[in-house]
Amino acid sequence: MSSFDAFKASFKGDLVTPNDAGYETAIARWAKNAARKAAIIAFVKDSEDVARAILYARQAKLPIAIRGGGHNAAGASSSEGGLVIDLSRYLNSVTVDAEKKLGYVGGGALWETVDKAAIQHGLATVGGTVNHTGVGGLILGGGYGWLSGSHGLAVDNLVQATVVIADGSILTASESEHPDLFWGIRGAGSNFGVITEFVLKLHPQRRTVYCGKVIYSPDKLAALLDATQEWRKRGSSEKEGMIQVFARGPNGQPCIVLFLFYNGSEEEGRANFKAFLDLNPVADMAKEQPYEVVNSLQNDVAYPGQNVYMKGCFAPETYPRAILPHAFQRVVELSAAGTHNIALLLEYFPLAQANAVPDNATAYPRGLSSNVLCLVFAKEDSEEAFKYSRDVAHELTGMIAGKDTNNVGYGNYSPDSDALSTDGTVRASGAEANFGSNYKRLQEIKKKYDPELVFNKWFVITPAAA
Repeated sequence: MSSFDAFKASFKGDLVTPNDAGYETAIARWAKNAARKAAIIAFVKDSEDVARAILYARQAKLPIAIRGGGHNAAGASSSEGGLVIDLSRYLNSVTVDAEKKLGYVGGGALWETVDKAAIQHGLATVGGTVNHTGVGGLILGGGYGWLSGSHGLAVDNLVQATVVIADGSILTASESEHPDLFWGIRGAGSNFGVITEFVLKLHPQRRTVYCGKVIYSPDKLAALLDATQEWRKRGSSEKEGMIQVFARGPNGQPCIVLFLFYNGSEEEGRANFKAFLDLNPVADMAKEQPYEVVNSLQNDVAYPGQNVYMKGCFAPETYPRAILPHAFQRVVELSAAGTHNIALLLEYFPLAQANAVPDNATAYPRGLSSNVLCLVFAKEDSEEAFKYSRDVAHELTGMIAGKDTNNVGYGNYSPDSDALSTDGTVRASGAEANFGSNYKRLQEIKKKYDPELVFNKWFVITPAAA
């Protein structure tokens, strides 16, 4: 019996190879351009299946990728010629313990499943603002969301995880068990293993919130920026959040879209955002809606199957008010040909709770400022279209980041994530910039749990020297 046959005989889930029906669906990703021709897709049923897949891949010298929601536009959940450990088919459920206010979440679950399961008990946690994003990637990379003002980042709400490490061992990581591993997974992504279950803190949450899209014509930009300055100066309430988007609408007309959130009634929400709503928007779709709607507000733009390039940066502490009209103008100019849809997103989530966590309490460093994200959707899947997308995203985020070359932005918004290169070299500069003062400690943990770089698809940490 070959080693593959032996692996197949012991594996409880489904193994899909290029000759099997369903292969193209199995390698498809949220971003069309993130698909890769994997040799094997292993749809795992449990942690033991994950361990078997890791050990087989190592024996067969196949690179490993881990797929939860498959939302990474750079292809971190895909592997050309490798083995993909896919959690999405069987490890995608959520169990709520309402009494303990805990959610037991499969490593392949989507945020929509978490939102809907928790709110049935009047509970919620910090989740992705696009609800078909996978739970795993978002949590392990930090995790900002509409509830960050009240409850910090997603990593701050993780209390335990089941981790399958590089030697196939299945470990529980928490404050009391393998605390070094627990520290590392809270921000260092997939560097240390495959998470088959997350245990998340859930918080009391009202069933309805004020949220929705409000759209403005370009002539309102200066007034919107003035209102934003005043709103920020006032100091954010932990109950609110806003994303502003520079883009063209479905009709091709330039516009500014505000996604508004207030964790309260419509009356309270409208009072909170009065300065914005008084500016006569073209359309006002914000209203009191079921809580679980809030993480679906961007779904009609961020739908799967598009060619996507994304790049982020952190906004400077003093926001470049004078630069934003130029950035808007460039979005309009660069999307004029109609070959690419461009969205420049300015996230305004209150960060006091997230920044109250000490820098060294989790692998995800603090001292955070607001995220900026450029999304470029190319209509063609070609090298030329990709290059244009990349150049546009770098230009627009560069306008805001300025000369700060260390401003890699939020790791989950990275365009390349510094995966291990084909010649086996690691670009440590990106990982060092992403993890900051926590990088050296992460190197020690990498040396302990994954010294041979089995997990090498996202800001790869170089193990500490022996």
